[in-house]
Amino acid sequence: MREIIRAIRLTLVLWGITAIIYPLILLVIGQIAFNSQANGSLITKQGVLVGSSLVGQPFSSDKYFLGRPSTTNYSSFATENYDTTKGENLSQRTGVSGGSNIAPSNSDLLKRGNEKDGFQVVQVELDRLNKAGIKRTADLVYTFGYSLDPHISLEAARAQIQRIATVRSLNLNQVEMLVAKNTHGRFIGIFGKPRVNVLKLNLALDRLQ
Repeated sequence: MREIIRAIRLTLVLWGITAIIYPLILLVIGQIAFNSQANGSLITKQGVLVGSSLVGQPFSSDKYFLGRPSTTNYSSFATENYDTTKGENLSQRTGVSGGSNIAPSNSDLLKRGNEKDGFQVVQVELDRLNKAGIKRTADLVYTFGYSLDPHISLEAARAQIQRIATVRSLNLNQVEMLVAKNTHGRFIGIFGKPRVNVLKLNLALDRLQ
């Protein structure tokens, strides 16, 4: 009986350390030292929450940089991408992350979409880029593995500079500088490729004007 009581006591002590004390310490450290990251890296515009720097969202207007296509039906609004002041935008649909998981031999690989707007053929994306005069890049045509990628490659961003400058009547150098300011380099200078956060870049465009 003494050994049983000792085992129960030890279990409770370890449970208190690992399930209560340790998580609380991490919570406090996260909120103090990494407050933005711990709370989802949220971004606001004029006091209104417009998204997260960690989660992509669709942009359809010609005056914005296009993000990476997704198999996920984001919590997107019916009209402007982050205008929460309109009544028709209060109702949102939330998708789940994840790719299509379709093998290269599957003909459905050329299709993507969701329950709301059915399937969209990749060729439609290609036609859209051609119509806008945007050079084709892989990340402007194909989806990412978890479908929430908030970034595009530097090449994809540069391919859209001319269109943005023309639509917004901006100097080409102004747009190039904004792209450069919102470009993240390789992780610790080694891993990955330079990438551009689309939401931050588009918000920077709005602030510029």
